[in-house]
This record gives sequence, C-alpha cells and structure tokens, in this order.
Amino acid sequence: MNPKKKATPSIGIVLNTVPKYSETFFRNKIKGLQAAGCRVVLFVDYIHVDDADFDCKVVAGKNFNSGSIKNLWYAFLAVVQSIFVHPKRSYRLLKQNKKDGIRLKANLKSGILHSFFFKESVDWLHFGFGMLAVHRENVAAAMHAKMAVSFRGFDLYLSPLKHPGCYDLLFTKEVQYHVLSQEMKQELQGHQIPVNQIKVITPAIDTQFFTTNKRSKPDSVLQLTTVARLHWKKGLEYTLEALAILKKKGIAFQYTIIGTGEEQERLVFAAHQLGIREHITFAGKQSQSEIKKRLEQTAIYLQYSIQEGFCNAVLEAQALGVLCIVSNAEGLAENVLDTTTGWVLPKRKPEALATKIEMVHTLPEEEKQKISKAAIARVQQNFGLKQQQEAFAHFYGVNKEI
Repeated sequence: MNPKKKATPSIGIVLNTVPKYSETFFRNKIKGLQAAGCRVVLFVDYIHVDDADFDCKVVAGKNFNSGSIKNLWYAFLAVVQSIFVHPKRSYRLLKQNKKDGIRLKANLKSGILHSFFFKESVDWLHFGFGMLAVHRENVAAAMHAKMAVSFRGFDLYLSPLKHPGCYDLLFTKEVQYHVLSQEMKQELQGHQIPVNQIKVITPAIDTQFFTTNKRSKPDSVLQLTTVARLHWKKGLEYTLEALAILKKKGIAFQYTIIGTGEEQERLVFAAHQLGIREHITFAGKQSQSEIKKRLEQTAIYLQYSIQEGFCNAVLEAQALGVLCIVSNAEGLAENVLDTTTGWVLPKRKPEALATKIEMVHTLPEEEKQKISKAAIARVQQNFGLKQQQEAFAHFYGVNKEI
C-alpha cells in the first residue's frame, strides 16, 4: 500500500501592509511559494484600495484608529466572531495569554485585535519581522499552526534597545527563525535558541537583471556610489569624513548617494562643513533601472554601515562587477569576502576607509578585474532569486523543485 502523499502546506505571512512593487523580497518569496504549489495567505494590519489585486489572498485587520464609535463597532464585531464563528481559537488564545501572565484587560484586547487571523486556516504563520510577533506570541498556537519569525538587522539589534525585553516571551516559544546571516544566527543562539530552530536564508537579487557588459572605462574623476536609506545606521557621516581626507590628498572624486531619509539635511550640512559638498550628489529615490545605470558608471561602491543585516544593494553592485568596500557590520562581512570579492573594514574608522579607497583606486587593472570577476561569479552562484525561493520552500518542508 502506498503511503499517503503529504499535502503541500498553506503559508500565512504576516506584514504591516501589502508589499509595494518596490518591496521585491516578499513579492518574490510569495511567487516562489506559489510556484512550489503552496497556498499563501497574507495577513496585514490594514489594506489600501489599490492593494486589492495582490497575487494572493489578503486578510486585513480593522483600523482601530478610526474614532471611538467605529472602534466600538469593530470591537463588537470581533467579540461576536470570537463567540460564534471561531470560539475554540479565541479560547485557546485567551487561555495561553493568561498562562503567560497577561492581565485580563490586555488579554481581552489581544483577542479583539487578533481575531482577524482566525478567519483562515494555515499550516504556518510566519511573521515577516520580529516586532510583528510581539504581543502575538500565541496567535499561531491558537490556530494550531507552526510559528515562524524572520529577523532582519534592525529587528534583531536595534529594536531591543528601543524596547528592552521585547522578545523575552517570544524566545520561550516553539518558533522556527529565519535570519539573514551566520552572525545573526549566533546572536540568536546567544539567547538560548536551539540551533535547529534557526535557518539562515540570505537576501537575493534578480541576477538576470543585474548583469551587464556596459562597464564604464576608467574616469579621471573617481566615481563612488552608495545606495542606502539616509539613516544613522548606514554610517554615511563616517563615509563623508573619509572622503574629506581623500580631498586633502588631492584625489578627485564624485560621490553619489541614492536614497531618501530623515538624515538628509544633517548629511548635506556635514558635507558642507567638511568642504566636499560640491563633490556629493544626493540623488534621492531611484528606480532599479536608474540604480543599475548609475552602478555601471561606478568604480567603487561604498557601504560603510554601523549596523547592517546583509544589504541587497551590495549584492547588486557585486553582480555588476563594481568593486565594493564595506564595513564589518553584521552580515556585510558575509556578503563581501575580504580581499576575494571586495574589501571589509572595521566600522567607524574614516581614516582606514580613506586609505582603503585610495589603495583600491590605484590597484593594477588586472587585480581589479580578478576581484570583480570573483564577485560576479559568487553572486550568480549563491544569491539568485531561485536559490532563495527554494530555500524558503524547504524551510516549510516543501521538497518540490521550483
């Protein structure tokens, strides 16, 4: 007698909102799971009108910031559904929350806020960011689903500083964790998470798009680029300080920063004070095609971050053969192999960064080509979308090749 064929699991993914077209990670992940035969349900806190045509089913919570009358109505509907539609799941959530020491008022609020999850049945409930699982530690168990959580650099390293103890309850639960790097895996192990509950799946890029034969010829002015949100963790002020040192040495350069963020005014003023404002271009938000075009004109890509989970932009630069200099912030040291596919430096040392940029700039062309080709080959082999999609399918126990 043939053993019963195992059904392909259904996956619930939890995000704040439906991912936009620019948020390729989640869109590619969902497409990969669907290609493997999985049913995917997206749970979001709220939904916009233009999100209605998303590629999988979307289940949205109620907006409890709509005013007191609407809030009361939404709460009433949630209570009715809890009692008459999915009483068992609601009871299991309240019971487990009580066991964890959650007080009655907070427990009842949890039941109301999270009742929308119970409309669907899934085999896995995967929280796309660590903080999305906070105060929802028992929702998956109430649904009789396996629980998974993805940690990115900001979630794992910075959120606990802003919210001390935020993951204490989560780390006591039976959870499968997805992280971006081996360094992040070691960080979780430091919280007594068993190694068999942690899976490293690195970011990935569209290697068919990020490939080129249009590399620009050497320019008398050194072309430098960074693609990053203008946030303190990106270390851009240290990068500007390094470039000020290069200017004093008489090295001609043009540095383009692609991205927007709350630190722009501060960075513009820093560039002015350092006497390099005319050499810095704040290019703002750019499309992938525009980013690719800029990288094709770039001699050296810089990602001198203070904190970084892994960084897709560095993969994109390497895929195009751009020489990369990065800091040793978390996953960057795994993204770039020092002296093999690029260069890795200690963070917060602008003098060292300036010295390294000058060194790379003056390397013989043969040595530059060697590093460039090694970077292209490694990204093509290890960081394509198909590899990532298959890794996530295996994460959920799907063995079908995509």
